[in-house]
Amino acid sequence: MTREELARAVDPFVTDGIKHPRRKVGLGLPFMIQAACQAGGGWKIDSEKGRGTAVEAWFDAGNIDAPPEGDVPGMFRSALMFEGPGEVVIRRLRQAEGRPPLDYEARRSELEGALGGLRDAGALALLGRYLRSLEEDE
Repeated sequence: MTREELARAVDPFVTDGIKHPRRKVGLGLPFMIQAACQAGGGWKIDSEKGRGTAVEAWFDAGNIDAPPEGDVPGMFRSALMFEGPGEVVIRRLRQAEGRPPLDYEARRSELEGALGGLRDAGALALLGRYLRSLEEDE
């Protein structure tokens, strides 16, 4: 994204209207930014037009305002299924007191190759099991 496009992407009152033509606001990134900052964390977006965008958010899990972790593998599976021309790479890093650390990466292109695509119910079930296995505490 250009600087102008990035500024619009983090503005809650702007949307490109492509994915949801009737919507007038886009809250995904603004809500992530707000949640991370309220929980004592932060965020960073690096983007270069024609090359790609990396979105990073971190949370202080011990902060009273930290949201519950929720279904991380399910959220990652949904993100990997987004259609688009570019690669989707998910990097998970967890360093929480009292829990074993996690550090892994999942690339859509590699998973599509291994599973023969990400549209078939069987492939999605395998993808879910694989992502859950990466989250297991050892």
